[in-house]
Amino acid sequence: MPEATLPSPPSAADPGRRRRQLVLAICCLSLFIVGLDNTVVNIALPEIQKDLDAPASGLQWIIDAYTLVLASLLMFFGSLADRVGRRRVFQTGLLVFVLGSLLCSLAPGLEWLVLFRAVQAVGGSMLNPVAMSIITNTFTEPRERARAIGIWGGVVGISMALGPLLGGFLVHAAGWPAIFLINVPVGLLACLLTARYVPESRAPRPRRPDPVGQSLMVVLLGCGTAAIIEGPGHGWTSPLILGLAVAALAALIAFPLWERRVAEPLVDPRFFRSAPFTGATVTAVCAFASLGGFLFLNTIYLQVVRGWSPVEAGLWTLPMAVMMLVCAPLSGRIVGARGPRVPLVLAGLGLIASGLLLTRLAADSPPALLLAAYGLFGFGFGFVNAPITNAAVSGMPRAQAGVAAAVASTSRQVGQSLGVAVIGTVVASAVTGPVATGFAPATHTGWYVVAGLGTVILLLGLVTTSAWGTATAARVAARLGGDPPLSRPGVREAPPERLP
Repeated sequence: MPEATLPSPPSAADPGRRRRQLVLAICCLSLFIVGLDNTVVNIALPEIQKDLDAPASGLQWIIDAYTLVLASLLMFFGSLADRVGRRRVFQTGLLVFVLGSLLCSLAPGLEWLVLFRAVQAVGGSMLNPVAMSIITNTFTEPRERARAIGIWGGVVGISMALGPLLGGFLVHAAGWPAIFLINVPVGLLACLLTARYVPESRAPRPRRPDPVGQSLMVVLLGCGTAAIIEGPGHGWTSPLILGLAVAALAALIAFPLWERRVAEPLVDPRFFRSAPFTGATVTAVCAFASLGGFLFLNTIYLQVVRGWSPVEAGLWTLPMAVMMLVCAPLSGRIVGARGPRVPLVLAGLGLIASGLLLTRLAADSPPALLLAAYGLFGFGFGFVNAPITNAAVSGMPRAQAGVAAAVASTSRQVGQSLGVAVIGTVVASAVTGPVATGFAPATHTGWYVVAGLGTVILLLGLVTTSAWGTATAARVAARLGGDPPLSRPGVREAPPERLP
């Protein structure tokens, strides 16, 4: 009787493995251009302001028109892709994003640019959650999937790190329209590669639409952000601002009440019984609020207060970019091997240190202070993205991983919108006298806010990765029919008793 032999593990030359890695690369390419557009525009704001005669609130809307539409539609398109086909929606998103980018480069005025930014965001909202669904259905082995998600999360940091640097060179070389035109060839290449290599897939049982929940989310995000941005200009007690605030508050109260009643909600309330998932959502809001405020304030400081060109301003952010480029992939590897606690703690510490250092910012601050603060911010933010994505989908069934990832992506965009709106408004209201002398001291309150957000991230990283946090995630996984999360590297806990 011949001796039995064990099957050999897949080699690096395994065609299936090569195909999976290629699918991951295509999905990461789409994330790269969407993430890049979150930060590349900031460095061009002073040039856009001069060219289009935009007020300060107009600059906020150029950023928030993109992030708000992304936040409002991510979960809708994640659910739609499960129903009609993930590759189909993904390709459509790439084409819409390319079209929106082309239109932005041709915008004749501020209102048109804000509108075309929204078109861009409609395309972007078809990419992130759908790409995550493609990844989780391509990488079915839990450890391999964790590594793929770690790479995916790291690309967020890399794309955002390169935004200010790349934007500075593009604006200097070809004007602000170039920051949008660069998306056109990259998006078209990604679309062609998707058609060739990404398989079509659908959820076995796609969820029903939730138009009421979707509408409430749009009202909440749109009216809330509009009230914050336009409040200083119209007056906080004006009928318009009060009406927007009341509409946002009503949507905030009605949304969770409705989601608990509907059979297949836009956001399954059971997700939030998992401490890691809830922590990932709050962490995403805090981290990206700090990023939105950081980029918005520093763009004005470097170019308006210090009088540096877009290229010089981009080069001054190089310490941030380098640290993010180093720490983002490192964070992904740590998450895949050891879990999210260490990256979250490091992220919180980095943001706290950067925020506190910048509370000393002055119009003539020495280079050492700026370089140290930017490097610390890049260090902290570079570590935060991979654990957010990992915690969001940990233990979720593959059929719902896209929705869970969409919640995390939505939280990122909500956070960035709030960071630009809240921190930008607080600082703008505190400026006294000329911007050249009054802006730097006015930013101190904003930097204390950034340090506070870093503190929240640090505490959440400690609490949600504890034994208690892992247990809550395991219970949610049991209810939803997913895989129990790994509580220690390489060790899978016995699945908990399934609850009715």
